[in-house]
This record gives sequence, C-alpha cells and structure tokens, in this order.
Amino acid sequence: MKLKAPRYRSARFVTRLMCKSDVAGLAIAILAAICFGTNTSAEEAGGQALSPERIRSITSAIDGEAIIANAKTTKDWLSYGLDYSETRFSKLNEINAGNVKNLGLKWAYNLESVRGVEATPLIVNGIMYVSASWSVVHAIDVRTGKRIWTYDPEVPRTGGYKGCCDVVNRGVALYKGKVFVGSYDGRLVAIDAVTGKKVWEKDTIIDHSHSYTVTGAPRIVKGKVLIGNGGAEFGVRGYITAYDAETGEQAWRWFCVPGDPSKPYEDASMEAAAKTWDPAGKYWINGGGGTPWDTMAYDPDLNLLYVGTGNGAPWNRKLRSPSGGDNLYLASIVALNPDTGQYVWHYQETPGDNWDYTSTQPMILATIPVGGQPRKVILHAPKNGFFFVIDRTTGKFISAKNYVDVNWATGYDANGRPIEVPEARGDKSFDAIPDPHGASNWHPMSYNPITGYAYLPAQNIPMNLTAQKEWKHNASVPGNPMSGLGWNLGYYINVTPPKSQPFGRLIAWDPVKQEQVWKQDYASPWNGGTLTTAGNLVFQGTADGRFVAYNAKTGEKLWESSTGTGVVAGPATYEVDGTQYVSVAVGWGGVYGESARATDKEAPGTVFTFAIGGKAPLPEFKKYQSAGLVQGVKYDPANVGPGTLLYVSHCAFCHGVPGVDNGGNIKNLGYVPAEEIANLKDIVFKGPFLDQGMPDFTGKLSEDDVMKIQAFIQGTADAVRPKK
Repeated sequence: MKLKAPRYRSARFVTRLMCKSDVAGLAIAILAAICFGTNTSAEEAGGQALSPERIRSITSAIDGEAIIANAKTTKDWLSYGLDYSETRFSKLNEINAGNVKNLGLKWAYNLESVRGVEATPLIVNGIMYVSASWSVVHAIDVRTGKRIWTYDPEVPRTGGYKGCCDVVNRGVALYKGKVFVGSYDGRLVAIDAVTGKKVWEKDTIIDHSHSYTVTGAPRIVKGKVLIGNGGAEFGVRGYITAYDAETGEQAWRWFCVPGDPSKPYEDASMEAAAKTWDPAGKYWINGGGGTPWDTMAYDPDLNLLYVGTGNGAPWNRKLRSPSGGDNLYLASIVALNPDTGQYVWHYQETPGDNWDYTSTQPMILATIPVGGQPRKVILHAPKNGFFFVIDRTTGKFISAKNYVDVNWATGYDANGRPIEVPEARGDKSFDAIPDPHGASNWHPMSYNPITGYAYLPAQNIPMNLTAQKEWKHNASVPGNPMSGLGWNLGYYINVTPPKSQPFGRLIAWDPVKQEQVWKQDYASPWNGGTLTTAGNLVFQGTADGRFVAYNAKTGEKLWESSTGTGVVAGPATYEVDGTQYVSVAVGWGGVYGESARATDKEAPGTVFTFAIGGKAPLPEFKKYQSAGLVQGVKYDPANVGPGTLLYVSHCAFCHGVPGVDNGGNIKNLGYVPAEEIANLKDIVFKGPFLDQGMPDFTGKLSEDDVMKIQAFIQGTADAVRPKK
C-alpha cells in the first residue's frame, strides 16, 4: 500500500539538473474518474426521507444565531471550521476512545473528481453539502449516501494554470436556504439549497488581466458573505469582500496591501501601510500580494472578524521593496469590523515576508490561562514555523514558539518581533526551513478545550532559494520557475541542492506551555487536516492513504481505515437520528500533491462516511497506472540544457522532474507513453487535455522550444534509468 515518495531525492536531483541547465516539460492526461458507491436506503437508515419541503424547512433556518446555538451541542457542522471560532472540536462522544475500534464504513460517495479535494463538508440534519475540484458542489443525503443534486459553476478548464496550487475548493457556506461557493475563476455563487439551481452570482475579481483565483470557503457573518482570493505568485493585490447574502450586492471591501501611491488611498489603514513599503520597487505594478485566500474567524461578543493575509509579490522583498520595510499587511492577522470592513488592529507574524510565509493558515479562537487568568486569544500555526498566541481583543502579542525546526529566526522578542538570522535574507543560496510549502499549510488544525491541546499537521519539504538579481514583472524567462505561466517569485528554486530532511507529522501542542506534548510521524508530508472530539479522539487522514483515530491525550493510535489515495482535507463529525457519523472528503492534490504521491493506489474524489458498526465494504482501489520509464524518443543532446530551463519555466511545478518524481494527480512525464513525448507539440498546442486543466502553450512556446523540452524529458529519463 505504502510507497516511499521520492520527492526528496528529486529535490536534490533537480538541483543537479538545474546546475547543468536541464529541466523540461508538458502537462499530461489526468486519470478518468472511477465510479463507485455503497449506499443504504432511508428506511434501512431509520430516518426521514428528505423531501424538497423538508430540505427547505431545514436549510432556511440556518443563520448566525443557528451557528452560535449549534456550538453548544455541535450536532450539526454548519460552518467550515464547525463554529465561528473555527475550533473543529465536537462535543459529541458516542464515538470515543473506548469504542472507536468498532468504527466502520456506512457509505462512500463518488465526487467524480480526479484533482485535489480539500473541502470539509457542511452537514445539517442529515443533509451534506461538499465541494470538489473545479468548485463543483454536491448535496448528499447522509442517511442513504445518495446524491440530491450537483451544481457545476463551469469554470473554464483552460484557466487551471492561473492558480498556484491545484484546482481545489475548500468548502461552502450555508445561510437561509442558500449554499454559497467561491468558484476557482473568482465568482461568488449563491445556490438554492433545495434544487441546486443558481440564485445569483457576482464576479469578485477587480482585474482579470491578473491571475486571481478563489479556493477558500466563504464565511457568513451578520448576513454578509465573506470571500477572499489567491494569486500573489502571479502579481495581484489581495483583498477581502463582503456581499449581502440575500441580494449579492457588495457591502464593503478591504485591501490587504496599499495600491498605487499616485492615487488616493482607500482608507487610513492603506495610508499607514504605504509607509512600510519602498516606492522605489514600484510594488503596486506587481500587486504587492497579501491575498487572504483561506483563514477567517469571528468573535460575536467582540464583533470582530479576523482575517489571515498572504505572502508578498514577488516573494523576494529586495525586488518589491528595495530598502526593506515591514510591508504591511503581508503575513498578518488583521481584525476588521464585519459591519463596515473598517480596520481595527493587526499583528504581523512575518514582517517583510521574504519566503512565502503566509498567515492564511487556519486560526482558532480560544480562552486559555495566561498569567493565571483566562484570556481570549487567537491560536495560530502559520507557515513560518512558530506557534502564536495573540490577544484577540487588542492584537497584542503574548507568545510564540517554533513547533518545528526553523532557520530564518531564533525566536521572537518581548514586542513580538522575530529575531532574524541575517543569512536568511542574503543573496547567497539558502535552505529555507520551513520552505514555501510551509511548516503547516491550509490543512486545518483543531483545538480540544478538554485536553487543552491543539492538533496540527506539520511538515518539511526540502527547498533551496537563490535570489534573482534581475527580475521583471510577468516576464517569461527560461529558468525562472513557472514564469512562462505568469509566476513572479524573484527566486531560483533548488539551484543548490537542499540539505534539510523531509518529514510529515501530527503534533499535539500545548499553547499554554508552548511545547509539544506528543507527535506521530508519517511517511510523507502533506497530510490532512484534523478533527478532535469530546470522545478523547483526534481524527486525521494521511498522505499514504489512511484515515486514522488517535487518543487525544496520549497520541496512541486506536483505529484506521484505508482510503486508497492520500487525504488532504479536514474531517467532520455530526449526529443524525441519534447516531454519530464521521465523514472525510478524499482526493489527493494541492501544490505538493500535483507532482508527488505516497501511495500506489488511485481513486476518484470520494466522501467516506463512518459510524459505529458500519459494515459497508470499501470501494475498490485501482493501482496507480504508469507506462514505465519513457525510452526511445529521438533527441539532440545539445537541446537538453536549453530544454531544462524551458521546463523549469513552464512545466516543473505541475509535472515534477521526469523519472525522478513519481507523479501526483498530474502525470510525471518520465512515465508516459513514448508516443506522447514524441508528439509533444500535438499536446502542448491546443491539445486533447485542455478540458482537464492542461494549459494551451500556443504563443508561449515555439515548436523549437517543444523539441528542446522533449530532449530534456528523454535525456533525464535516460540519465536516471538503472544501468544493467
């Protein structure tokens, strides 16, 4: 079942290749969906049939007060992180440490998806709403595991390249009879919760000449639907927008970074932020970044909305703000008034972000003892490797401690400023630890007030950064990573082989003592989000294709089930007709999962639902298909070097290194049929895989370029082929 993912070997290998100037590429067919499902009838489940009238009655009652009331029992899962505090802590305990060994599958639902699935389902009184890749939404009857409806926003598949990190969606919102989803291409869509028909949609993107995307789950606060965006790697200016849930009319918008200083600033917060940027870098041309693409939380008592902001654009601060500066409000937690969008306070976790250390990772609102007194805090474990405790009333820094090894800072001072290691901002090649994938990423953590521990997915993916001395916005330059598709990093990747070691692990963290309590090590990075319960349990899916339950206090493994392919999403638990269920949406992907994997199995995106005594058989998992190491494609060895640089700038982040990486939800080009590489131009230019997300490279590459990429692919395969 398990494979050692060769990603790490590949990180070193690609650096050797790039030192010689070789990497090449194309994008390949993604595997067709395999249909399966194991269902029971409503009568067998002992529940009521979900008539349209019943669905209307149930869903129309969901509003802010319902979310607050549900937090007292957590019988339903009404918001992305369960409650406004985003705790992912369930008070249900029918499934507990004593009987979880009897957990079994009730049903499996086919999401008909072959790309990444990152959504946590919403569930209300036996109705599940969950999104899959390409922002397709499914409504499912939990009692039977059968489809109620699906809604496809029909995102143009040819625009898949406009996002950094797979064509994913992290979930939906539910409010007064409507389901809300942010589409990958930037629309906010309101869907009738009964029929699955579109009620209204709004284009949330202010400038379609830039590659904005929406992958995060909307939140709804006081009748307003809140949605952010992504795209900092592509040179955009981040912002969050609130829309009226009933009409779709825009209520307010708050930008995360300042715009063109020759124009009036939108508000006082932008005017203050501009003082922390160097205009000599003309940062506004490249947008500046700061995109709030994931985390939000809300405190009804304080009436404060908390938003995590993203990385700088480009990554390298010297290129966007040459004289330095904190570059507000990059990599920050910002408190806003949800009624008006007005800035209240901020805390910047990574001043002058230089490494793609976003603060968009899930935050949790909790009350913990600080100095012997209970205090309302934000718990946060962002990409930069430090676990933060922040006062959520004032934004005051309380404490920070690294939860993994880091090499960019030695700690934080009493004022909440990082004590940086000078070499981390130098011009020489630098092993970024954590790397831009983050010590944690979007995979949600959870917090159990009974144990007092937070449970967070942690990782290291080796990566070395070398600063580019010359860089131009949106310039396609061979050797500049993915610049042919609009990326703007300001760094070369792995020109020097990284020396750090890879890992993936689950950490139980005590935020009061700021220390690790226990951990579980995994075969690979990129493991799923966590769920914790009053039954003294922690649930997590893994990159190597398992769904696991642990003792929340001790970390002892108590139960697991195979999921075939890797799990990246966070699970949910809920009660229907007096029975507790646990569901997890499975579908390997995301920025790491596009090109690497830790299992030798594959399956379509699937919702697995478990309960005590469940006896449904697991669906059949297919062996991951590989054509064997490509051979026989004729090429000129002189083209391998130039082909390397073209591959780096157009193909590497999706397909990995030919014959070295093992392929994720996108095929590794070292393991496709030789005829596909020999006829590469027929695939690269208006080819047959456009409807699966393959970019059209017409006008971006020439036929001569494609010949050089062919040479790199076959030349690399020949170089790594075992010698007889």
